[in-house]
Amino acid sequence: MHNQNKVRLHTGREMPVLGLGTWQLTLDTQGAVEHALEAGYRMVDTSGDYGTQPGVGAAIRSSSVSREDIFLVTKVEETDDAYEASQRNLDELGLDYVDLMLIHRPPERGAGEDLWAGLLRARAEGLARDVGVSSYSTNLMSRLFDGSGEMPAVNQIEWTPFGWSRDMLDFCNNEGIAIMAYSPLTRGDRLQDDRLEEMAATYDKTPAQLLLRWDLQRGVVPIPKANKAEHQVENLDVFDFEIAAEDLAELDELNMLASALGERISYA
Repeated sequence: MHNQNKVRLHTGREMPVLGLGTWQLTLDTQGAVEHALEAGYRMVDTSGDYGTQPGVGAAIRSSSVSREDIFLVTKVEETDDAYEASQRNLDELGLDYVDLMLIHRPPERGAGEDLWAGLLRARAEGLARDVGVSSYSTNLMSRLFDGSGEMPAVNQIEWTPFGWSRDMLDFCNNEGIAIMAYSPLTRGDRLQDDRLEEMAATYDKTPAQLLLRWDLQRGVVPIPKANKAEHQVENLDVFDFEIAAEDLAELDELNMLASALGERISYA
């Protein structure tokens, strides 16, 4: 991955345009992350509830890549005290700070203003350089802003051609919020889709690479999970081609608000 492949957050800091997801990457987390860093990844996504933080932290500490060059994302749970959970995450990682701390999902009631205040405190004290949310609607992000005067830097949501939202894209573009896509490869569910396979073949790419490229060209930051070294390398190999406008539009049309979890996604 090249250095110019960065997205600028509304705080002024930069984030890589593609990262490694580590949900369920528990077999050999440290080895997988070490390989990813060697292969060229510069962003890793984890969470307090993934069971992967110790391995991710060990990989970052042992890597020849400088800590300053690695963008690390983690999350606090909606039932946590967000400030205390931020400290707990750092203890588990064995690191001094993370680059981005997210609220993992909205609480059952309200927008999580207390959680947001805890993250803003964590940032003020240097535990996190930027703060954001995950799986938040446009309405809930607006409520966080109303209470604090600050929008999240990032909203991490499920996002593929089969499930995405023009309204969310427009809202985030207007507010300077970066969209980070989790499960950008549909958890493998739709990689055999006929239209996807046909189109990928015309670019001499895999369906997975086509999905990631679609994200990049829509200004969305994908974080595909990859256990295997060859999949990690495949997922990085998306910077040497461009999807034509008519093909992008055709991919957009696959939208059914479908989630890999089997439900419809709501973004409003």
